Amino acid sequence: MESLSFFAGVIGNIISVLVFLAPIGTFWRIVKHRSTQDFESLPYVCTLLNSSLWTYYGIIKPGEILVATVNGFGVVVEAAYVTLFLIYAPAKMRAKTVALVSLLDVGFLAAAILVTRLALQGDTRIDALGFICSGLNIVMYGSPLAAMKTVVTTKSVEFMPFFLSFFLFLNGGIWTIYAVLVRDYFLAVPNGTGLVLGTAQLVLYAIYRNSKPSNKFSIEDGSQEEHLIASSS
Repeated sequence: MESLSFFAGVIGNIISVLVFLAPIGTFWRIVKHRSTQDFESLPYVCTLLNSSLWTYYGIIKPGEILVATVNGFGVVVEAAYVTLFLIYAPAKMRAKTVALVSLLDVGFLAAAILVTRLALQGDTRIDALGFICSGLNIVMYGSPLAAMKTVVTTKSVEFMPFFLSFFLFLNGGIWTIYAVLVRDYFLAVPNGTGLVLGTAQLVLYAIYRNSKPSNKFSIEDGSQEEHLIASSS
């Protein structure tokens, strides 16, 4: 059973790395045009926080080194994305990003670590941090719901790329299997949610992939939306 869970965790690491690297195309555009255009920094700030918390969780919980390694990679990647935002964003967006980073990636992260480190001990500390990580992951999975609503409203999958949906589906699936094998319910709940939503996204993609976009809304309107990537827990 231990070797099977390790194998599942390694596969999960590989898939999660691909998910973390999925926005590279977006940031290539940002660097190329030297502008963040209409993209928002919030998804990357939140994913950086999520990855940081899961990294800490993987470090303090025995046997969860695979959770720590992949999310540690995520911290590096998301920090690079946020840095590029700060470099190329206009002044107003830069100020907003600095405020978000200060509030979430510094303030909230520091508070979560200090409270669980100083006020709690042993399994209680691990459970409290797992509850925080799991809750944040579930909140972040609300973003695909917005994308799914857009698909149904516009009858177009322009805002829900197939490969991103597919890899999020695989990511949720493999980490759910891993969580069940190691009996970690804090991992199982958010990733099980991600698996269900990923399946729903693929079903919607199959339904609307050949549909013509609604005249009410078009990608040509200039609206650009980046969705939250729930960290590979």
